[in-house]
Amino acid sequence: MGDQVSTVNSRPADYRALPLSEMEKIVTRFKERVEAAQLASPPNKDWVRKALHREGANRCLTRMNRFTMDVIVRYGDDLADLLCQFPDDVVSVLAYEFALGYQPPDRRGRLSDFETLMRENEWADEWGIVWRHSVDGVGANPVGHPIQDWSQLDDYLANQMPNPHAPGRIAAALPTLAKLGSRRYCVGVVHNILFERLFALRGMENTLADFHTNEPEVRRLCDALTEYVMGLIQEWGKTDISAMFLTDDWGSQDALMISPMMWRRFFKEYYRRIFAEVHRWGKDVMFHSCGSIASIIPELIEVGVDILDPMQPGPLNLAEVARQFGGKVAFSGGIDDQRLEDYSPQEVKDMVRRTIDILGRPYGNSYILAAANAILPSVPLENLQAMVEACHEQ
Repeated sequence: MGDQVSTVNSRPADYRALPLSEMEKIVTRFKERVEAAQLASPPNKDWVRKALHREGANRCLTRMNRFTMDVIVRYGDDLADLLCQFPDDVVSVLAYEFALGYQPPDRRGRLSDFETLMRENEWADEWGIVWRHSVDGVGANPVGHPIQDWSQLDDYLANQMPNPHAPGRIAAALPTLAKLGSRRYCVGVVHNILFERLFALRGMENTLADFHTNEPEVRRLCDALTEYVMGLIQEWGKTDISAMFLTDDWGSQDALMISPMMWRRFFKEYYRRIFAEVHRWGKDVMFHSCGSIASIIPELIEVGVDILDPMQPGPLNLAEVARQFGGKVAFSGGIDDQRLEDYSPQEVKDMVRRTIDILGRPYGNSYILAAANAILPSVPLENLQAMVEACHEQ
């Protein structure tokens, strides 16, 4: 199954001390090896789709490659060995890092993925949003918001709003899709489609107040964001992807960020339009929303979600969600990333098996095994190995 011969990594005590050029070599080699293993694997596109639509599968599916760049740099070939031995059933394909945004090849001051996301950094993306990345943090977060006042909205929509059809916007994804798209179940990724983009543009405090004080402006901006996302779907729809992976985190640890009633009033019909566009292109809708979202799951299914991700343990009672919605939607995620760091390898395997028994086996294995969030570099390699092995010991 692809190249399984490992090159020994030096893996210094502080992998962040590596030169950026060395980090880039490690990540590039990782991607090349994992893609080669995918290419050497049997075609699975139709089988995966049938499994997700509850047409029968002899095992649950896998999407283990949910590693941050830090994890890949830290473990390099050892991590690639795992994914070469056990290739994922579902392949995520990105055109660019969401926090950097699309950068045309001729952009002056072009941002480097490695320099930006492996060091302390602050930058502005194509939306005018300022992002900050902190070492040992949880990734990049928006800290500067371009629409400080609603009086700026007309100018922003006319002059700053990105063009989803910009030449080359998804060009970086095309070589991978040319190799794998017709054979493997590939998922095109679009992050922060509505709510998360809204508060990145306005700031969280302003956004939560805006629902009560500036409904016309909120709707104008959401209209524009919806048109933008639908344009991106049209670009991805022309390719051989099998599904769109769309993200909007709605849940805190114990509730929605806004009331379910307000969610229905402002956002439900936008999602219906967006998901209908995905289906118009013959693709599945894989929707990612972290946190406690149980109150809106019925309506997410109603408006067109085919696969619900990431099924976070803790915020969600997985057994109760499965009991109510198993057989109505496919599940993805569910493996508690917060336990991967402190469990023993055997405890990790036991956790994976319990999750399969809750989310997969009772519902025809219509379940993609994956971590419930991005895996961080503090997770020991032996626990990552235990997770991957358990997923393939069904």
